[in-house]
Amino acid sequence: MNVFLIDADNLNSGAWVDEAFQILEASEGPLPVRRAYGSAENLKGLAEVLRVWAVRPFVNLSLTKNTTDIALAVDAMEFACQSSPPKMVVIGSGDADFVPLVVRLRERGIRMVCVSERGKMGREAVSAYDRVILVGQEQALYEAQLAAGASATVADAEPAPERKAPVRVAAKKAVAKKTPAAKTPKADVPAKKVAAKKVAGKATAAKKAIVTKTPVKKAEPVVANNVANQTHKVDVDAILRAVPALKTGQPQHISAVTKALHDEKLLGKNASSPKLFKKFPFHFELLPTEQPNTVQYILPPEIA
Repeated sequence: MNVFLIDADNLNSGAWVDEAFQILEASEGPLPVRRAYGSAENLKGLAEVLRVWAVRPFVNLSLTKNTTDIALAVDAMEFACQSSPPKMVVIGSGDADFVPLVVRLRERGIRMVCVSERGKMGREAVSAYDRVILVGQEQALYEAQLAAGASATVADAEPAPERKAPVRVAAKKAVAKKTPAAKTPKADVPAKKVAAKKVAGKATAAKKAIVTKTPVKKAEPVVANNVANQTHKVDVDAILRAVPALKTGQPQHISAVTKALHDEKLLGKNASSPKLFKKFPFHFELLPTEQPNTVQYILPPEIA
């Protein structure tokens, strides 16, 4: 016997519940026991999908505290204590409050499965389950768009190689300003042919010196540095390759992570690493929130 217990205060969208039933019946088999727990308001919003899938609603008492989790846990333990306990119990909630219940039922040999909306899955609860199913295609599309546009947004922190053009313009202006200064002695020289030739010779030499000292050559290292400093395409995989320690899921000091990102050219010289990680909110967590000093990779759960 398989049991599906839904926390309607958490998994509270008809589309999510419908998607969950379709995935479960296709991969885990039939679900003879189907129950939904929640407030009268939330259960009313799920009335149609509960009718379609023949789910029994259990309305909780209207108290200041949320009684849904306790009501669900009590029934789950009652099923586990029967002479023929269920082979599988599915908890329709990503709430980490259910972890003690899940561990206890799993110890009794019951297969534990979680169904949660992607944005509500508690990261610390993932390892307690035998399987985690995430629903909500709209949120999945948002994550895909966020990942696709991440490399483009990082360009805000990158040096722009087009700046080499203003350097050359500045060099030409410097030549234009210096050239008249070299020619000014011609107006003050006495009208003698020999002196005029000497002045003309000096002016020509000055022009040659200006040409040879043109700052255009100095612009070459700038262009080279710009090319060298261009950051590579930045995504989650690139960050994990640059900082393998993040793959463990343990908090890493942000200064060490920032240095590794600089070394791999994944972060601009003056760019902020917290700003980079905030572009991947579903993959990295910064702690503390206000002035973070550690970053932690959110280990991905099993996706059906």
